[in-house]
Amino acid sequence: MSPVSATYLGIPGYVIFWVMFLVTMGLFLPRAYFLYRLMCLGKQENRFDRIGERFKNMLFVVIPQWCTLKSVTSKDLAGIGHALLFWGFSCFLVSYIVLIGISEGLGLHSYIRGGAFETGFLTVLDIAGIIVMLSMIWAAIRRYIVRPPRLEISLEAGFIMFMVFSLMVLHFCTESFGMAALGETHGLPPISSAIASYLVNAGVPKDTLMNVSYGAWWLHYAFILVFTIYIPRSKHLHVLASAPNVFFKSLDRKVVLEPIPLEALESEEPPELGVSKIQDLKWKDILDLYACAKCGRCHVSCPAQVSGKTLSPREFLRHMKDHLLEAGPGLLTKGSNGSGEATPELEGKRLVGDVVTEDEIWACTTCGACQEVCPVNIEHIRKLLEMRQNLVLVHNQMPESAQLMLRNMQTRGNPWAGAQSLRLRGDWTNDVEVKVLGESDENPSTLLWVGCTGALIDRNVLATLSLVRILNAAGVDFCVLGEAESCCGDPARRAGYEFQFQISAEENIETFKNFNIKEIITSCPHCYNALKNEYPLYGAEFKVIHYTELFAELIKQGKLKLTNDVNTLIAYHDPCYLSRYNGVYQEPREIIDRIPKAKFKEMERSKTTTFCCGGGGGHMWIEEQHGTTKINHVRMDEVIETGADTIATSCPYCLQMLEEGIEQKGVKETLKAKDLVEVVEAAMKQS
Repeated sequence: MSPVSATYLGIPGYVIFWVMFLVTMGLFLPRAYFLYRLMCLGKQENRFDRIGERFKNMLFVVIPQWCTLKSVTSKDLAGIGHALLFWGFSCFLVSYIVLIGISEGLGLHSYIRGGAFETGFLTVLDIAGIIVMLSMIWAAIRRYIVRPPRLEISLEAGFIMFMVFSLMVLHFCTESFGMAALGETHGLPPISSAIASYLVNAGVPKDTLMNVSYGAWWLHYAFILVFTIYIPRSKHLHVLASAPNVFFKSLDRKVVLEPIPLEALESEEPPELGVSKIQDLKWKDILDLYACAKCGRCHVSCPAQVSGKTLSPREFLRHMKDHLLEAGPGLLTKGSNGSGEATPELEGKRLVGDVVTEDEIWACTTCGACQEVCPVNIEHIRKLLEMRQNLVLVHNQMPESAQLMLRNMQTRGNPWAGAQSLRLRGDWTNDVEVKVLGESDENPSTLLWVGCTGALIDRNVLATLSLVRILNAAGVDFCVLGEAESCCGDPARRAGYEFQFQISAEENIETFKNFNIKEIITSCPHCYNALKNEYPLYGAEFKVIHYTELFAELIKQGKLKLTNDVNTLIAYHDPCYLSRYNGVYQEPREIIDRIPKAKFKEMERSKTTTFCCGGGGGHMWIEEQHGTTKINHVRMDEVIETGADTIATSCPYCLQMLEEGIEQKGVKETLKAKDLVEVVEAAMKQS
């Protein structure tokens, strides 16, 4: 007999079973539908393309738990514990369908219970149960005793851990007491059999054993149903939302910003630009809010948070979710004005200004660390950038330093102010042999895109000259635009001034087409990312390569020979927009490895987990907020810890920020910052 087949106070067990189930569904389904309707408040976007690729990606990330294991370090092993919990509890989810839903709920107990299938299944559950219990003990110790910075003390988390642990205890009680009542005390499943043997040897009466087994089964069933009701009302909503969020992730670009029609501002009723209220988010952005587990990985990885700024990616998402749930019911009734728009009285707090402060919005360097470490592929950066767009394009609100940068781009074609901005972009070409389009009889189809900083800032011009000399020595046929080169527009886009970016992109693409450019070499990762990943949305059709990728290939081909000894210990700082945004991190290491006598020291935060220099997101020009320290000073402390005497990088912004950090830390005598191209030139045999 099964627990459902028995009668309790004259009520058949199957009646109790289905009444409990239907009550649970009566509480779960309306909540799930409510959350779905809230998600539909968001703007439409197509995330249903390439279904096969999305499904494959979801399976690879979720089932093997790569989403959590990728963040495992010697200092944080929590990903292992979560993976074990996921695999163990997944076994129990299957058992709930098979052993409870089908076996007991549909009355197929006699077909499923008994025999090799049940023995094998229960053996797996025995092992899984122990794994889950150990994972819960580990999780409790970490959260309430060890207490790493990224975790919060939470009663909700404690309740969830208690529930999961209790489910495992109830499983062992159900099986072991039931086996003891039936005299099945040997063989498999091993743990339940061992407990059953102990109970029989202890002389526990058979009726007591069976009553405890039945009671544990019903309590287990009740706990499952309570869990089902609780999940969509708690932070553990991520249990339901994580897999869909991974499925709908952006497949091609780290940050998805769609073009805004340039004629939008000229219309009589211009559209609401960017994000100012919760309905301005895309539906995928709202799914992001559901998927957040508040694990804190983004919190401790964010350079703004680490340096004491107001922004925390975790709190950013939490506050938006709270606002959504608070304003959502009114929004679903279309507000008091019947237009579908929320009135101030209905919405209460403003999304931008109250829920998310302007300080938070402008603190982001768009480094992508939050998205890199997020186990469920939440896209934080787009939300912040679209809030910047609204502040800048609609309300004309931005830091004064951002205004100066944008004004310079409009009037001078570059973001720099001061003496360097008054120079001609082509002045640097006077000091090196280079073909300038329009001034040479030859017009190669390969263009070296120098960038504003590489052409105008003295320190970065030195790196540009080194790059040109190396390309000439390697026999690369290329040209530059000289005075015809303008800003790629990236600083404007990151500062929220989308129209300036689009104007720059369209003008540059037209220039490339006029000169029949087929390939572009860049030294700036920000230019690289804009040209490679964002310009194609505006009709660009050319190959873009960073000089580190080109150098690595030239070395393999024997066209770039490094023969001079460079006796130095090199640490390499990975630029965020090169390594994290575009996956270019192996090539610089291959280059360093080929430099004679150079020794390499890997930094702890490197490659795709690199730490920002503080110059991205327009922050080369936007004044950094006051915090406990500066972002580049945090990074410089990490550089100094390596003991290296050279810190190399492959980004003009990073080079400036590192040199400023060296100056402020007072280590100029023992540590030098160099662009990797300068180290490569030093290793070349001079003719």
